[in-house]
Amino acid sequence: QVHLMESGGGSVQAGGSLRLSCVHSVNKYNSYCLGWFRQAPGKEREEVAAIDRDDSTRYADSVKGRFTISQDEAKNTLYLEMNSLKPEDTGMYYCAADPGCHVPTMSWYQFRNYWGQGTQVTVSL
Repeated sequence: QVHLMESGGGSVQAGGSLRLSCVHSVNKYNSYCLGWFRQAPGKEREEVAAIDRDDSTRYADSVKGRFTISQDEAKNTLYLEMNSLKPEDTGMYYCAADPGCHVPTMSWYQFRNYWGQGTQVTVSL
């Protein structure tokens, strides 16, 4: 069983920045992927970014150049640095884990079983 807990959400104005954190219990001695997803009110959950044990990354086109995913293995913590935030970035942000995964061959649909509770991000004009 993998546990994940997000923090760091909040309200910012457009153009501002936030850093989300996710403490997790993934077995870091085996391969894994960690991802960030978001869900806006009335919309389906969508992928944001993913990283694996080798620090390979993948981003949704909508956040490329603005968001950076990273991890601190010693702290079992995943991060999402979000810059140049836009109102359309508003939503509940979730971290997720997929043990045994590698980003180069990953499908976003692999993140099925392990999710955090989410942290709210609100971007206003």
